[in-house]
Amino acid sequence: MNHETKQPLSFTRQLVLLAAVVLLGGLVAGSMLLSKREAGGEAEAAVSKLRLEDIPFNGAQAYEYLKQFCAIGRRPSGSAGMEQQQKLLIAHFQRLGGQVELQRFSVPHPLDGTSVPMANVIVRWNPQSTERILLCTHYDTRPYPTQDPRNPHGTFIGANDGTSGTALLMELGREIPQLHSKFGVDFVFFDAEEFVFSERDRYFVGAEYFARRYQDREHRPYKYRWGVLLDMVGDADLQLYQEVNSMVWRDTRPLVEQIWTTARRLGVREFIPRRKYEVRDDHLPLHDIAGIPTCDLIDFDYPPWHTEGDTPDKCSALSLAKVGWVLAEWLKTAK
Repeated sequence: MNHETKQPLSFTRQLVLLAAVVLLGGLVAGSMLLSKREAGGEAEAAVSKLRLEDIPFNGAQAYEYLKQFCAIGRRPSGSAGMEQQQKLLIAHFQRLGGQVELQRFSVPHPLDGTSVPMANVIVRWNPQSTERILLCTHYDTRPYPTQDPRNPHGTFIGANDGTSGTALLMELGREIPQLHSKFGVDFVFFDAEEFVFSERDRYFVGAEYFARRYQDREHRPYKYRWGVLLDMVGDADLQLYQEVNSMVWRDTRPLVEQIWTTARRLGVREFIPRRKYEVRDDHLPLHDIAGIPTCDLIDFDYPPWHTEGDTPDKCSALSLAKVGWVLAEWLKTAK
């Protein structure tokens, strides 16, 4: 994901409103730049009283998967770490009865032009269904923690950025066979979401490759009704606002409303029904190239983003349980 294009919604408007309040002599409770937990009533309202044992989704197991992947270390595209986690994913989903496919391709290395092998991992459930739902995440880690203030060429393991979505889908795979959805479901793990060494390099390579292959309708006997992208969903301090593109696109807005309505019904307050960030992410090629109505489920209020501090201790089993539960319940009633 490209951090330079992720901007808070209507920030100028917020500043104007703040100035107006000050000029009118109103009481300003705090700065507009407060951290999300310092923001007062809204932040407090966004914290569920749910405990791990209250949620019928095994967030503890998902968190174990997260730690297992992080223990491998760096996992950028084309690396030994990436190959190791591919093998783990394939074995896991085959044990669960999923139909697993590797969508292989290669791209030139941004630094020296050598060919780098890539693979999107696709897991199909109920493969005979011609109307399907796409649940996806990227599973590569950024080559370096480029936003780290002390060591931007250090080690990046992406506990939340990449690994959280991967771990959540691993656990959701245990529940898919028991879910009674009218749709078939595909999990897709995108490679090369951010195989970048400078901001000039291409993002979303795996998602773009997948989207262009999906365009080949002659060899595709199915259609995706919806797509949901999971990105940074394990933050222990979870807040999920509605991503701006996902609400601006008319074909995707009903999907966002279905998911946030499900969260409200379940009492998962961390799904906040308000727009905040416009995010450039894998959902862009899925929507714009493939024509799949895809929303981005992302908590971008995450201070360790692209730093060495994006480690498992910044994530939680409870956050993974909340997001997994909402997705599982939504799948049962998706329209």
